[in-house]
Amino acid sequence: MPGIYDSVKRFFIQVTEMGLLLIALAVVAGIIVGPGNVPFVGEVVINLTNLIKSLGDSGIVGLIAVGIILWLLSKRA
Repeated sequence: MPGIYDSVKRFFIQVTEMGLLLIALAVVAGIIVGPGNVPFVGEVVINLTNLIKSLGDSGIVGLIAVGIILWLLSKRA
């Protein structure tokens, strides 16, 4: 079974990396063109701004949430 587990794990890692790359592309395109003016990516910059604002308003809870998100997105061997 280790072969199937490794294949599924690699698949989800690749999907996550692709998603993060698309988010980065959407942020750059939104900054260059303006938020809401880029087709197919929606309002990524506005959504990220709202997320950062809500985490900032949460104080220590927001800091813990950021830590958990970073831990989940970090590459572990």
